[in-house]
Amino acid sequence: MSGNTNSDILLAGAVAAFTVDLLVYPLDTLKTRLQSPNYAKVYTNAATQKPNSAMFRGLYQGVGSVIIATLPSSGAFFTTYERTKAFFNHINPPTSSHPNGLIPTPIVHAGASSIAELVSCAILTPAEVIKQNAQMVSAGSPTNATVQTLAKFKSNPLALWRGYTALAGRNLPFTALQFPMFEKMKEAIKEHRNRKGIRTGTIVESAWITAVSAGAAGSVAAVVTTPIDVVKTRIMLSAVDDAAHEVSSQKKNAKVSSEGLVDAFGKTVESSKPTAKSTVQNLNPLTSPEKKGKKSAWKIGQEIVHDKGFKGLWRGGALRAVWTFVGSGLYLGVYESGRVYLASRRGEYVDEADLA
Repeated sequence: MSGNTNSDILLAGAVAAFTVDLLVYPLDTLKTRLQSPNYAKVYTNAATQKPNSAMFRGLYQGVGSVIIATLPSSGAFFTTYERTKAFFNHINPPTSSHPNGLIPTPIVHAGASSIAELVSCAILTPAEVIKQNAQMVSAGSPTNATVQTLAKFKSNPLALWRGYTALAGRNLPFTALQFPMFEKMKEAIKEHRNRKGIRTGTIVESAWITAVSAGAAGSVAAVVTTPIDVVKTRIMLSAVDDAAHEVSSQKKNAKVSSEGLVDAFGKTVESSKPTAKSTVQNLNPLTSPEKKGKKSAWKIGQEIVHDKGFKGLWRGGALRAVWTFVGSGLYLGVYESGRVYLASRRGEYVDEADLA
C-alpha cells in the first residue's frame, strides 16, 4: 500500500467522520436520552408521558470531544481495515475451484472490520463516555457541558475507559454484520446496472451506490444490536458516578504514612493491587463482578428487563436505525468517493477491489 494511498485513506476517513458527526449528532443525542434511566423523569411530561422541551434542547452538547477523537479513530479503523483485508487476500489467493479463495469473502470482510473496530474503540471510548454524559447535562447551563463532564473525571481519568468492552461488544457484531451485507449489496447494485447498460463509472454513481448499500446494511445491523447499545449507554452514563465513588472510597480508606512509598495513584504500595484490578474492571464491565456500586453489563440488562420488560432493551432502536442509515450512508459514501476523487486528482485510478 503506497504512501499516497495511506494518506488518501486517512484524509477520506477524516472527512467522512467529520461530515457524519455534524449532520447526525442531534439524532444520536436523542437516542442517548431515550435510552437513559432518567428518560421518564427528565425528558417526558408527567401528565401526557410524551417528550418535553428538554428532550430537544442542547442537541449538540459534547460534539467537540467526538470530533476530536473520531478523526484519529476513523483513520485507525480504515487503515487497519484496508491493511487487514489486503493481508487476508494475500494469504487467501484464488484457485481454479475457488475463484475468491478458500476463505469466503464475507468472512474476510467481517474479520478485517472486527480487528479494525477493536483498534478504533480503544481511541473512541473516552470520547464516547464524555459525549454521552455531556448529552445528559441540562441545556442552558452557564458552563460548557463537555467541560462540566471532564471536571467530574479529573480525579479518576481511568474511568473514561469504562465501557470499552461494552463499546467493542456492540461495534464488533455491528461491523461484522454490516460490512459483508454492505459489500454484497454494493456488488449486486453494480452488477444490476451493468446488465442494464446504465453503469457510468462516475464518482457520483460510486458515492450513491455506496451510500445506499452502507445505509441499508447499517440500519439492519443497528436494529439487531440495539439491546447491546442500550446496555452500553447505561454503562457509560454510570461512569461519572463510578469515578466519584472510587475517588471518595480512596480518600476514605487511604492512610498513607509520611514514610510509606506511594504509587502513581497515590496509594501505598501494599494497597496498589486493588487499584490495578479496578482499572481492568473499568475496561471490562462485561465480566467484572458487582463491587463498590458497579454493575456488570449482564446485571444492567436484567434490571432493564425487570423495569421495562424486554421492550426496554429495544428502546431507541427505530431512531438508531434511521440515524445509522443516514450516518453509515454518508460515512462510507463520502469515504469511498473521497478516495476516488483524491486519486483522480493525481491522475491515478483506484481499483474497486481496493475500496472498502
